[in-house]
Formats: sequence, structure tokens, C-alpha cells
Amino acid sequence: MADSERYDDRRLERVILELLDRRGPTASICPSDAARAVYEGDDDGWRALVEPARRAARRLVTAGEAEITQAGRPVAPAQARGPIRIRRTR
Repeated sequence: MADSERYDDRRLERVILELLDRRGPTASICPSDAARAVYEGDDDGWRALVEPARRAARRLVTAGEAEITQAGRPVAPAQARGPIRIRRTR
């Protein structure tokens, strides 16, 4: 993994937590929210950051700082398929 990729991964983790902190304690975000917040262009290049944002969310789950949900219920990161949401651990 290149240094720039590790930097972007850490940045995505921070942005996810910052976005969640700005919302209510029960609010959730989509990985695309973090991808858009990190991406510096004005085109749709943020889409390439959605999967890295999903990986960042999985690391935050492992660290106990967030949980991944589908249909409003927490799911194990390895079980999540399709659209997910990220929220603070309850």
C-alpha cells in the first residue's frame, strides 16, 4: 500500500467520525458522504473513494468507534453486501 493510500485511508476514517459528530447521536451516513467530503475535485471522481470509505468504516467497526447498518440494523462488516450506512456505536 502506498503512503498516499494510507494517508487517504486515515483521512477517510477521520472524515467519517467528523461527519457523524456533526449529526445527531442516532444519525448515520453513507460511505459516499465521506467520499464526497474527501474528494477535492468538482467532478464525479469521488466515486473511486466509495470502496475505500467502506474499508475505513470496517476499520472503525473493528476499533469499536462505529457500526455498519443495513435496513437500520447493525451487521457484521464481513456480512454487509450492497448499500450500507455508518453510525456511531450505540
